[in-house]
Order: sequence, then structure tokens, then C-alpha cells
Amino acid sequence: MNMTKKQLKALLQEKVCTVTFDKVNGDERVMECTLDSAILPKEQDRLLSTNPRDAFSKDNDTVLSVWDIEREGWRSFRIANVKEVVEHD
Repeated sequence: MNMTKKQLKALLQEKVCTVTFDKVNGDERVMECTLDSAILPKEQDRLLSTNPRDAFSKDNDTVLSVWDIEREGWRSFRIANVKEVVEHD
């Protein structure tokens, strides 16, 4: 995958995507996720719009925190471990 964190974050702010990545322990994970404020629960959307650092544990250039659609919670992954990103319509 040749996307930067900035590019991936911008895409996820507009769409739901399926992201395939290797977890830190080496297991592969496929996650349907987004940062689209229209999809985030209202309390999460409010945190993002007022102070994004409240919603994320750290501001880190190598890790991206996203809203996991299926598990309904925040999850994160390392940008370098992303194998594939598939956009949903």
C-alpha cells in the first residue's frame, strides 16, 4: 500500500473502507472502518470536532485510530502494516 497517513485519514473521513493489515503480533486483520462524522456516534463526532486528541490516545505519525463499524469502537493500526484499502460506495 502506498498511502500516507494523511491520505488514508482523508479517505476515511469521507468513506467507509475495508482495511487489511497485519496486527503487531503478526496476525492479519480485516476491518471495516471510517472517520466519517456522519457515521460516528454523536458523542464520538463531538469529540472529533472539538478536540481530536480527546478521541485518540496519542497523536502519532505511524498509527491511525479509526472507528470500527462492526465492533462499534475505536481501533488503531500501524500505517506501515496496511496491506490493502478497499473503498465502499
